[in-house]
Amino acid sequence: MKRAKFDLFMSLSRQRSLQVLILFGILYVFLVGLEVPFVFRNGFSLVSQDGFGTGQFSKSFVLDSEEELEEKEAPNRPLDVPLMVPNQSKPERKIREIKSPLSSLVFDGSYVNMTSNDGFSGILKSAKEAFEVGKKFWKELELYKKEVGSIVESNKTEECPHSISISGSEFLGKGRMMVLPCGLTLGSHITVVGRPKRAHQEHDPKISLLREGQFLMVSQFMMELQGLKTVDGEDPPRILHFNPRLSGDWSGKPMIEQNTCYRMQWGTAQRCDGWRSRDDEETVDGQVKCENWIRDNDTNHSEQSKASWWLNRLVGRKKKVDFDWPFPFSEDRLFVLTLSAGFEGYHVNVDGRHVTSFPYRIGFALEDATGLSLNGDIDVDSVFAASLPTSHPSFAPQRHLDMSNRWKAPPLLDQPVDLFIGILSAGNHFAERMAIRRSWLQHQLIKSSNVVARFFVALHARKDINVELKKEAEFFGDIVIVPFMDNYDLVVLKTVAICEYGVHVAFAKNIMKCDDDTFVRVDAVINEINKIPENRSLYVGNINYYHKPLRNGKWAVTYEVIVWSSFFRFFLLQSLCG
Repeated sequence: MKRAKFDLFMSLSRQRSLQVLILFGILYVFLVGLEVPFVFRNGFSLVSQDGFGTGQFSKSFVLDSEEELEEKEAPNRPLDVPLMVPNQSKPERKIREIKSPLSSLVFDGSYVNMTSNDGFSGILKSAKEAFEVGKKFWKELELYKKEVGSIVESNKTEECPHSISISGSEFLGKGRMMVLPCGLTLGSHITVVGRPKRAHQEHDPKISLLREGQFLMVSQFMMELQGLKTVDGEDPPRILHFNPRLSGDWSGKPMIEQNTCYRMQWGTAQRCDGWRSRDDEETVDGQVKCENWIRDNDTNHSEQSKASWWLNRLVGRKKKVDFDWPFPFSEDRLFVLTLSAGFEGYHVNVDGRHVTSFPYRIGFALEDATGLSLNGDIDVDSVFAASLPTSHPSFAPQRHLDMSNRWKAPPLLDQPVDLFIGILSAGNHFAERMAIRRSWLQHQLIKSSNVVARFFVALHARKDINVELKKEAEFFGDIVIVPFMDNYDLVVLKTVAICEYGVHVAFAKNIMKCDDDTFVRVDAVINEINKIPENRSLYVGNINYYHKPLRNGKWAVTYEVIVWSSFFRFFLLQSLCG
């Protein structure tokens, strides 16, 4: 009897399991049925647009240097048939030089909602503001060329001392700011001797987060590396924001927060609250981002641990000894802080001990740090900066320019070119551009104008660099200035400008993009292009269809960027075919 009941129970269980599997199967088929029409309706067209006349290799085509990889079927591959740009009446083209180095790329920001706070609108606002600032700077170059030129001459003679030392009273008299006229360079270091003030009552609700009439005891100060202000009414960019909070933090414990801020927009904060960074977390020049310290007020235990550590180090004991340090800053207690610029980021040592390391953020360079400020609950005794660059970074590379006619770009021919190469560059990369002119730009295919190469550069925050850039562009004839303020987040606009120039100006059969630290083997590229039949499309690049976006680290991609890239696909198609 019990056996029969057990068999009945198992039979019912199998039936339920089978019903669940059937239900999941029906749901899967339903979802796939919805997805497939969407892919055929939208997915393929979007991917093919990215080719701007070029698409995918034939499966039999393999680059000479390409490794044999297993062929995988991936979704949304480019179409075998190239996307054809609508027929346009091409005017008769004569041998000529472009009179203005300015790109014809425009950005219509009239529809941008400046009050919206979502990520997509934030990037659109950044693009609109970058174009507005770029337009302003270009007008200044055109209308006030003589005036700006005189300013540049005076800046060229600006002194760049190897070291700077000021007392606390001098620092206070200068508005709590030390000017670094030539910025920083690798190995530069700044030492601050100061004393945190005692905690005080804080009634600001932004800090206290308490009800009206209540307050917190707060003691904190901010040390910042700042850049040049590019837009009136905005604060200068904060290249490094170092904020020790002795008391008053929302966590209730001492902590150190580090961050960056550009165009009034803060990045992701790095908080160090007494716990050492994880072993699997990326380091900065071999140093952890956050060191550990005692998270309570056990001062006696701290002093004993430090004494034991120094004693074992003195006697040469090899066995590792665990020790704890207190929070590096104490109220009304003198400290010596050293900020140094490493290869991968900034490092902060306090009283000889490493405390934090902050990796460089994209969009900032060492030379951009033209000022050091100290504000908050701190009394500064002295500030000393050493190992500073002795020449202005804006003009030291500029000296590498060889203003010789032999390096000028040949004019465009009155026929379509086989290949157009757009080279991404920055305003102050004078030496990089000159190195390319002296090397692979001297290839016979480029000298004969069958292949055309141009540098694509956005405007720089420093007006003196823009003046030199304009002179360089007018002399060599190989620079296309994209009229917006340079910003790493908007580097895709340079790519759009490359495609727009290649289609509408060079009438190129193929378009290539590279950086100014790249050596291009022009003959090898042309040889690979010639292997492709005329009725086949071509796309050369490292395409990983199964790679997931990184959400953390230096190369993190936010969810808003996905929407942003889709917008620029549409923007690119309008620029090429409109």
